Amino acid sequence: MKAILFCTEPYDFAILKPLAEALVKRGDTYLWYVLPKLFNAFPYKSMIHTNSLELVETFEADAIFTPSNDLPYWLRGVKVQLFHGLSRDNDAYFELCDCFDLYATPSPYYTEQFAPLAEKEHRFEVVETGWSKLDALFAQNEHLNDRREALLKAHGATALILYAPTFAPELSSAMALQETLHKLADREEIVVLLKFHTKTPPETLTSYQALEHPHIVIVEESDVLPSMQMADLMISDTSSVVYEFLLLNKPLLTYKSQAASITWTNYTQAQEIYLKVIRTLQQQTQTLNRQRTKTIAQYHPYSDGEASVRVIEATESYIATHGVPEERKLPLLQKWKVSRKYKKLR
Repeated sequence: MKAILFCTEPYDFAILKPLAEALVKRGDTYLWYVLPKLFNAFPYKSMIHTNSLELVETFEADAIFTPSNDLPYWLRGVKVQLFHGLSRDNDAYFELCDCFDLYATPSPYYTEQFAPLAEKEHRFEVVETGWSKLDALFAQNEHLNDRREALLKAHGATALILYAPTFAPELSSAMALQETLHKLADREEIVVLLKFHTKTPPETLTSYQALEHPHIVIVEESDVLPSMQMADLMISDTSSVVYEFLLLNKPLLTYKSQAASITWTNYTQAQEIYLKVIRTLQQQTQTLNRQRTKTIAQYHPYSDGEASVRVIEATESYIATHGVPEERKLPLLQKWKVSRKYKKLR
C-alpha cells in the first residue's frame, strides 16, 4: 500500500504516528504531508515528509489517512477519516463534509452515529477500528517511566499532576484554576504539568508563563499522551482529553465540565479541587466504578494497541471491493470550498 498521512493541525501528528509505524512495520510506502505553516514543527524528522501538495499529487497514493475535517478531493486514494478527539459533546464531530470514502470509527458510540448515515447516503463506509492515537497510550514505554522518575527527582517531588484544559474561552478553566494550580505547586511533593491546547489564547499562555514557579512545568510537545502516561492525576474541564485519560484508570477531576455524561469527579469550586487532589494523592487508590467501565466500553473498548492495524486492514478491504478512487466526487458547493482552501497551497 502507498499511503499519505495528511496533517493540517499540530495534534494530527500524534494521531497519525502509530499508523505510520504500522505502515513501516508492514513494509508499505508512506509520505507525511504537513501544511507549510506547520512544517518546522513536525516532530518526526527521520520520517519521510513534505509540505508540497504537488508532490502528494504525483505520489499516486492508494490511501490517504487524516483526522482533518476535509481533504483535497482531486487526490488519488481512498480517503479515510480517523477523527481528532473522543467526545460526545462536540456536534461538529458528527457532521458529514462528504470528503471521505471510509470512516474508521474509534468506538461503538461513533459507529452508532455514522453507520445509519452510511446506510442512508450510500456514499461512504463505516468500520469500527479503535482510535490510532491511543495505540501509543496502551504501549509499554520504559522511556516514559525514566522521564517521569527524572522529572520527580529533579524537583524533589513524589507526584505529577497534569492540567490539560480546553482552549475555548467560554469553557476553559485556565484562569479560574490558576491560583489553585499555583497553590498545589507550592507543595514540595507535587510537580504540576501544564499541557495547553495549540489553540489556547496567547494571553492565557502569557499569564501562566509569568508564574515562573519551580514546580510548574509547561509541556511544549504537541502530543498530550506522554504527559498522561506519566501523571498520577489529571485536572481538566470540558476538554475531550478527559475521554482519553479515563482509559488509564487514574484519578480524573474536572472543573465545571459541561459534558453530557460525567463518570468522573466534577467540581464547581476551585477550593474543592485543591482538597480533592491532596486527599487523592494521600490515599493512592483508584478503582474502576460501573459508570466508568460503561464509558470505556462506549468510547474506546480497545486496549490492545492494534487500532492502526485495523485501520489499514479496513482500508485494504475497501480497496479490494471498490478499487482505488482517482478522486472524490463532491457536490459543486463543497468542491468549491475545498478547492478554495487547498489549491492556493499548490
